[in-house]
Amino acid sequence: MLTAILEAEAVSFTYPDGTRALQKVTLKIPEGQKIAVLGPNGAGKSTLFLHFNGILRPGDGCVYFAGARVNYSHKDLASLRQQVGIVFQDPDSMLFAASVRQEISFGPLNLGLSREEVLVRIAAAMAATGISDLGDKPTHFLSYGQKKRVAIASVLAMEPRVIIFDEPTAYLDPRSIREVMALLLDISRQGKTIILSTHDVDIAYTWADYIYILAAGQVIGAGTPVEIFNDAALLEAADLARPWLLDVYDDLKNKGWLPAGAPVPKSREELLALIPYRARSRVAI
Repeated sequence: MLTAILEAEAVSFTYPDGTRALQKVTLKIPEGQKIAVLGPNGAGKSTLFLHFNGILRPGDGCVYFAGARVNYSHKDLASLRQQVGIVFQDPDSMLFAASVRQEISFGPLNLGLSREEVLVRIAAAMAATGISDLGDKPTHFLSYGQKKRVAIASVLAMEPRVIIFDEPTAYLDPRSIREVMALLLDISRQGKTIILSTHDVDIAYTWADYIYILAAGQVIGAGTPVEIFNDAALLEAADLARPWLLDVYDDLKNKGWLPAGAPVPKSREELLALIPYRARSRVAI
């Protein structure tokens, strides 16, 4: 069993206007894993994320970090937010400094680190996100994709154990989507726990180790990508489509173009590797 870094235990939350955003949500986030959270708009995904780093406090239930119940004192919340970073969907909601370097330095400076350590963290975060050439650029002159990278770098510079991405590929072009997902994979390989919300079932299927599905503030499904996307009843209840990769895999199996017992692929490359050489010329993927 993997150790849980974050847990929600029967968490419920209602906004001041009466909107019930979460209803007895219970789930565990294993440390070092890539977790996708799926669900329609209004399902409670963003509200759940805001509970994970203490921006919101449950009306009922508890949140745990590293096995300890979250304490909402100012000191403990500051520590929690250092360890659990959130990259919001709209980077403009996060960026406020005059330049990229100033933006990324803000968090480490607030940790009371030495100037030398802050500079090291800034350089590392900028290198990791591919923005080393943007240090002196005004943040408001950047493209949307560049702003996304600066927002990610500002969180990386805090060196958190968990990074939450709320719709990280929203409004990006296909090339930028591939670059962002490659960046998230690189971050995961450093041992960090990554949680993301997305409406893209293809991204969730190929990227995630485990998936939670939310609807109307409740967890209605949980499992590996293969388990989730082979559950027709669950997909219908969540109004989710199947990933194209699984549809093509099933079609090839039905046509006899895959060997008996062929494993379910997690990527286009894995699927192509399953197809016998003589059959590939008849398959357009």
